[in-house]
Amino acid sequence: MSLSIRQALTEDIHHLTGIDAVARNDERRREQLAQAIRARECWIACKANDAAAPLGYGCLDRSFFGEYFIPLVVVSDASRRTGVGRQLMTHLERVASAQKVFTSTNTSNLPMRQLLAQLGYQHSGTIENLDPGDPELVFVKFMR
Repeated sequence: MSLSIRQALTEDIHHLTGIDAVARNDERRREQLAQAIRARECWIACKANDAAAPLGYGCLDRSFFGEYFIPLVVVSDASRRTGVGRQLMTHLERVASAQKVFTSTNTSNLPMRQLLAQLGYQHSGTIENLDPGDPELVFVKFMR
């Protein structure tokens, strides 16, 4: 699939919450997303011929002990397993232009864990007690 990835704009928030089931129901997630957009830390993946209809989005910041961190990658239900998440991750790695990039996901998120393994991320630690019974796994990718 041919994608275009661009920085999110304030007016995109409605479209992004439309593809993010958590943001539709969680005010904290909507505020996190709005803050990332205001800080210019959010990128949207769209079909190359339709830049107004997002297929997914990803955020990149320096919130993890001053290191580059990808806190969110969300892909619409209809676009999962089509390469959108992979292209977003690769784009965020390029934007970071750092020696290493961190991210995390719940133990239960097998599709994300598989994607991270395919992209060369290594397990870097585990955080207990964020989501009861579903530890957060931290990953790092050392860039060449």
